[in-house]
Amino acid sequence: MLTQPRPIRLKGRSFLALALTPELPFEDWLVQLDQLAARSAGFFLRRPIVLDVQELEIDRAQLRDLVRQLGMRNVRILGIEGARSSLLGPDLPPAMSDGRAASDIELPTNAEQPVSTESIVASDPPTSKTMPSIVLSQPVRSGQSFFHPEGDVTIVGSVASGAEVVAGGSIHVYGALRGRAMAGTMGNSSSRIFCRKLEAELIAIDGFYQTAEDMEPGLRGKAVQIWLEGETIKAAALS
Repeated sequence: MLTQPRPIRLKGRSFLALALTPELPFEDWLVQLDQLAARSAGFFLRRPIVLDVQELEIDRAQLRDLVRQLGMRNVRILGIEGARSSLLGPDLPPAMSDGRAASDIELPTNAEQPVSTESIVASDPPTSKTMPSIVLSQPVRSGQSFFHPEGDVTIVGSVASGAEVVAGGSIHVYGALRGRAMAGTMGNSSSRIFCRKLEAELIAIDGFYQTAEDMEPGLRGKAVQIWLEGETIKAAALS
């Protein structure tokens, strides 16, 4: 007896991805990328990356070589945004457009438990309520990532080395910040990072970052607030 085959189901779904905006000359930009990867091991590991080339005047050979160079560095390009159709082909990642912040994030039932970046998915239509801010009463352990693109994140404990917290708003750490903290990731340049003890591997606000080597040595181990002035990361001790 023949049975009717089940139809293929297609669903619309949005995923969080990091956007890389390379600058010319690519050789110099790749050196900076290598320095970031060396200072923060595993920063790009298993992350979906969108390559934004909208502002660049390049040809197809340059774009192909850039994607190849990134692949050699284990930076996996999910798609290319802002490229003319003449630049793309079957040997390159597909074109992407209309990138936007995901409006809803599926968090685990216990919202106090940090989750890995691989499990964070935004569906369309939204199925969960937007949370303007969230409080984590447990530390973020090494190897864990916590994404909250809708607002502020407050962590009662510490952020371990090798862990990261990413927020659309500000980040408050009431313990030691030893891992990575990225605030204002949805374009909020007024976001800040506060921590009781600064030992971070990397800090970033609205895409501008500093690694441990770039930070003021006199602020290491102290309670600090971090903010953005123009394109410069600023930091000061909390009294």
